[in-house]
Amino acid sequence: LGNSGGNRVKNELVIVIDFGGQYNQLVARRVRECNVYCEIYSYKIGIDKIKEMNPKGIILTGGPNSCYEPDSPTYSKELFELGIPVLGLCYGAQMMQHVLGGKVEKAEVSEYGKTEVLIDKKDSKLFENVSEKTICWMSHTDYISQVAPGFEISAHTADCPVATAENADKSVICDPVPSRSTSYSRRKDNAFQLRIRSLRMCRRLEDGCFRRKHN
Repeated sequence: LGNSGGNRVKNELVIVIDFGGQYNQLVARRVRECNVYCEIYSYKIGIDKIKEMNPKGIILTGGPNSCYEPDSPTYSKELFELGIPVLGLCYGAQMMQHVLGGKVEKAEVSEYGKTEVLIDKKDSKLFENVSEKTICWMSHTDYISQVAPGFEISAHTADCPVATAENADKSVICDPVPSRSTSYSRRKDNAFQLRIRSLRMCRRLEDGCFRRKHN
């Protein structure tokens, strides 16, 4: 790309904040395959640095910790008040709910591998053209037992009451993505754009993608 093309792509920056997940590089690669510039940073990145970069969206990865433990990786609530869409995957979703007032606990039954997901919110735009019963891959021993205020459960599994959740507040768009994930945004236009890009990315993941409906 020339300078103008490179600048245009970088102006659509999405950052991945790594909490120790196994698929951080894969997530970033799938974003890039959607022709969106993407960079990976540690969860220790400062909020001022994020403000300076002014990304179009933020993705929080999974990780091996339990977000309710005192020394577990976390981030301040300010991250979710920047007006930037945030998508949480696995641990990222749990940490988001924990920080925003939800509850995460150790599950009586762990989920691992191929899992059927049942979509509850039929009018969720994220699930357009996705079967009401679909397959994704799970790997977790904790679960979201209570969603944060303003969030609505949009999908569940046999053992996980909150597979995905979204915020239906008029001023906030919060859409889920596969594998125990949640997103949070205060800018409808950016949220919509990130949702489309994330759908393309997640449906192309080698592990954990939703299936489209077949005509």
